[in-house]
Amino acid sequence: MDYLQHVLTSFRRAPLPLILLLGVTTILGTIILFYLVLFVIAPIPRDPIPSEKTFRTIETSGKISDSKLLPCWQDVHVAQRDDPPTKGDVSGARIEVEEAEVFMSLVVPAFNEENRLEIMLTEAVDYLQQTYGDYGSEGRVKGNFMRTMAGKREKPNGNTTSLEQAATQNTSGWEVLIVSDGSTDKTIDTALRFARKLGSNLSPSIRVISLKENRGKGGAVIHGMRHVRGKYAVFADADGASKFEDLGKLVTASRKIEDEAGRGVAVGSRAHLVGSDAVVRRSFLRNLLMHSFHFLLRLLTPPATAAIQDTQCGFKLFSRPSLPYIIPYMHSEGWIFDVEMLMLAESARIPVVEVPIGWKEVKGSKLNVLWDSLGMAWGLAVLRAAWGLGVYRRQ
Repeated sequence: MDYLQHVLTSFRRAPLPLILLLGVTTILGTIILFYLVLFVIAPIPRDPIPSEKTFRTIETSGKISDSKLLPCWQDVHVAQRDDPPTKGDVSGARIEVEEAEVFMSLVVPAFNEENRLEIMLTEAVDYLQQTYGDYGSEGRVKGNFMRTMAGKREKPNGNTTSLEQAATQNTSGWEVLIVSDGSTDKTIDTALRFARKLGSNLSPSIRVISLKENRGKGGAVIHGMRHVRGKYAVFADADGASKFEDLGKLVTASRKIEDEAGRGVAVGSRAHLVGSDAVVRRSFLRNLLMHSFHFLLRLLTPPATAAIQDTQCGFKLFSRPSLPYIIPYMHSEGWIFDVEMLMLAESARIPVVEVPIGWKEVKGSKLNVLWDSLGMAWGLAVLRAAWGLGVYRRQ
């Protein structure tokens, strides 16, 4: 007690400039220490190894192909971005991406999904083929399938969809990139077996990519997005929880809000299901954590991102011109990656629209409700701080 009183007495006798200097030094030291700690803990994704930039598919002969090099629009974009005349300019019309070869690219992140993958792929390929036609191994759309389907496909309510306006464009066809995220089961075999079942005309449209080590769902999605050839790119979870036919709604919504450069993002949303049986039947803990996470999102994210009611739905569509503003600058590889995508879209002033979709609970989720929710909250805080304090930068 006497020691404390002595310290207080000495503090009162200290000159005011010295006290101010001590206070400023303490504050600056704390900020620097916080920045250094943040610099250490903020995740930095590893570069892909050469084998991860290849794919296998089923040849027209029915045999599994040798590993083939994946096209990578991001490599071309980065080389252009770092060229001296454009170095550092990531905001203007100079940002371009290679021309699309197909209309729709689907990226499916898959970690040990041998039991659920084929069901999801069956629904997805059925819709892709009926809507966009098939893409031949020689790089040409086969026939006029998409044109004959234009105006014929109907929504569940009986109205003709408008997404087939793409039939009048120069690009159609589809591809599926299945990214095995360090799977230890037969996910790759399941994907290739499914491709073989499609027959020689369609099987080359299925490309199977293998990551040597598990990177997380976000890491698998980002890796696949670097190699898409589509005018539009969508990622969907391997569990098939999202109603894939609602992809048409995403395309239509994206077309409506795209800017002059053709940039747009359509976010599948389950927010309209909050009062439904699918959500009500969930445990009290899961619903509590869901609402707590949404509160944290509104608190920590910028306005447009905070306005999205369902950031975590695994069904998001990107127009090709929007990709260079988002994918090369991603850092999050875990569950929180969706939020970083939306934050990057907002910072680049890319229009984003939220679209209600059909969705169902599917058994076999790898999400640990408690620990993964805590991990997402931590990841969100680190993510926001890293971007806000300049640890992460666009250039």
